[in-house]
Amino acid sequence: MTEILLINFLFLLFPVVVYLIFFENRVLLEKNQMLVFFLSSVSMVLCMTFPIRLDADFGFMFDLRYVPYIISSLFGGYIIAFPLYLVLNIYRFFLGGDGMLFSFYFSTAMVIFIPLWSGRFMKLGARKRIVSAVVLTFVTMLLFFTTIIPFYPSVGEEYWKMAVSVLIIHVVATFIIMILIEKIIVNVKTRERLFQSDRLHLMSELSASVSHEIRNPLTVTSGFLQLLHTSKNIDEKEKGYIDLSIKELNRAENIVSDFLSIAKPQAKNMVHSNLKYETEYVNNIMVAYANMHQVTLDFQFNNKVYKKFDQNQIQQCLINLYKNGIESMKESGGILSIHVSNQNDKIIIVIKDSGIGMTEQEVARMGDPYYSTKKEGTGLGMLMVYSTINKLGGKIDIDSKKRVGTTFRITL
Repeated sequence: MTEILLINFLFLLFPVVVYLIFFENRVLLEKNQMLVFFLSSVSMVLCMTFPIRLDADFGFMFDLRYVPYIISSLFGGYIIAFPLYLVLNIYRFFLGGDGMLFSFYFSTAMVIFIPLWSGRFMKLGARKRIVSAVVLTFVTMLLFFTTIIPFYPSVGEEYWKMAVSVLIIHVVATFIIMILIEKIIVNVKTRERLFQSDRLHLMSELSASVSHEIRNPLTVTSGFLQLLHTSKNIDEKEKGYIDLSIKELNRAENIVSDFLSIAKPQAKNMVHSNLKYETEYVNNIMVAYANMHQVTLDFQFNNKVYKKFDQNQIQQCLINLYKNGIESMKESGGILSIHVSNQNDKIIIVIKDSGIGMTEQEVARMGDPYYSTKKEGTGLGMLMVYSTINKLGGKIDIDSKKRVGTTFRITL
């Protein structure tokens, strides 16, 4: 029995091992439903193919099929739970034998109720998700052994001893698999944050040095052109050329300013604030721009936490997010919601629009240098946003759907 039990544990570890070997550097486990479905299906089928005989005299056999089923249903909801339900029951009917109908009834109840918790489950922290999965597994298997009693002619102390043993095995298996999954998720996200941090740091250093070198000749050139514009020795046509040149230099100056905003915080601009002044200032100056695009600003402030930051950078960061939200709704208008609050010692900024939205691929590329979803965009605005939040030790979460809208959640 011990050998078969260890083999079943190996079947449960199969999806984790395969993901670590082949997919860890390319696919985020939480976001690839087909991969989760395939690996969970293989694990379930293997567990059902090699069941564990707990007591030869009592004739009781069990397998660990419900461990990958419960975990996958919690992570993927009905989108994963229902296909797994089909795989489980089709293969169970193929195997035949006693308990086939009970397996169908019980798995049907599971596919209805367990995915209901998926939404809440995904919002929990890593530790609470582990505890939740373990508790749900315990309750599910307890119901299993309670409802299966009518199928046995005599149920006594021996039955409940086996039931307790199977309960413990399922709980321990779920606990181990959940720890491994959460560790993988943490490692992948940590690696992404480190990669993003290194990239932003490099861009910050490069932007500061290059921008200062470019700004000096731009300023000198602009000054001489303005002097030349006042000369009486040139005609109106030539003055028109000078006007165009000055406008282009000003545009170049603005681009250089965008680069400079990615650089390190300036000591003279550092403030200790709860963001009330900064957010109200940005909201006030963006009202006119919002009105131009038939967008209404819904601004709410309820934050008591103070942080130290570069005032200019945080304001420019908010302006960029406002502009993106407003421009995403410029075709049909809408409401741009800006809510600033705190959770314990963290400042939470939520900016939500009902615009054109983005695909998962577009969301994944947000913050990449020179990547923009707008035809005329340079990508420097969002690069500056990510750089600023990264320097403050914060994080940005994006929830977006095509033709539904986008929500930026910034945690400082």
